[in-house]
Amino acid sequence: MAYENILVEKKGPVAVVTVNRPKVLNALSSPTLEEIGAAFREIGRDDSVRAVILTGAGEKAFVAGADIKEMQSMGVEEARRYSYLGIQAMWEIRLCPKPVIAAVNGFALGGGLELALSCDFIYASEKAKLGQPEVSLGVTPGFGATQKLPRLIGAARAKEL
Repeated sequence: MAYENILVEKKGPVAVVTVNRPKVLNALSSPTLEEIGAAFREIGRDDSVRAVILTGAGEKAFVAGADIKEMQSMGVEEARRYSYLGIQAMWEIRLCPKPVIAAVNGFALGGGLELALSCDFIYASEKAKLGQPEVSLGVTPGFGATQKLPRLIGAARAKEL
């Protein structure tokens, strides 16, 4: 399948999924979320793939969160659809029968952190910045991080973020 916002490459038995929107720090738009979900469904059925790496294009960001420009123009129905697409993409990653490694090469904020938390392993560079900045604005993380993060690292450490 051809994608516009992500790259999917096979390197031997490893599939590399790259969120490819470096000009906007790999922000998650609705089409990007759709493509991530579709790619992981496809990879899950590919018997030649033994492991998956999920990363972001460029050196600044893994995924810096939601596409704020897109979100500003959303009505209620578009916002619901966006939330559904995000949850669906995260589930496709979690349900992938292959081990999925998040290679975090910069900002992993908001939905970007949630994307990384959906993976089986997180490998973060020394320059990685992880967080949920939306909570300081009174916005609840939309793709399940309020449950995933404390389960993975404990409640006290999750509150630090």
